[in-house]
Amino acid sequence: MEVIDERSGRGYEAAKRALDLLIAVPGIVVTSPFLLATALAIKLESRGPVIFRQERVGRHGRSFQILKFRTMVEGAHLLGPGYLVSQDDPRITRVGAFLRRWSLDELPQFFNILLGHMSVVGPRPTLRYQVDQYTDFQRRRLEALPGVTGWAQIRGRNGLTWPERIELDVWYVHHRSFALDCRILLKTLAVITRPDEVYNENRADWGEREDDRSKSILDRSI
Repeated sequence: MEVIDERSGRGYEAAKRALDLLIAVPGIVVTSPFLLATALAIKLESRGPVIFRQERVGRHGRSFQILKFRTMVEGAHLLGPGYLVSQDDPRITRVGAFLRRWSLDELPQFFNILLGHMSVVGPRPTLRYQVDQYTDFQRRRLEALPGVTGWAQIRGRNGLTWPERIELDVWYVHHRSFALDCRILLKTLAVITRPDEVYNENRADWGEREDDRSKSILDRSI
């Protein structure tokens, strides 16, 4: 298993932070009209805050507040299956369904990146109760900053089981590099434009999602 040495690790971290800022700062500026329009649409459709804040576990197990556009009715975590969300969950609003389909609800995480809580690329941050169930092997995914997109997202996204995602995240942590991050970013653009399909890395092509997986309970929480 490849491990980043101390010297190359420092250089990689500096380059990664520069890339994060290079994407996040212009990203906020360019998308600001859309951010305002989305905030208005959310407010007009249902009561509750525009931004949903939730405690997630970041690097080395430190907690932080992740920012997302609210895509569900207010107090959704007190209804139905709680924090677990299915594809056709009735708690998802109409505006929220559109945002989640195209992953636009994640745009406020540009601010998490500016604050240093997250990176553009890394394992998706999870809830504390999930981390508490990790094995020693799975806890290795906490060695990197969590990301808006990541290795697991481009190799199957919601078509993967939870254990499969964690295994891919751990692989990323031990093989991460600036070149790999750039590769993930390029593949992410393709994933976003094909929300109903899954990229198969082995075949290097796209295919339809399997119905039994796409409609199952996903870890994409509220």
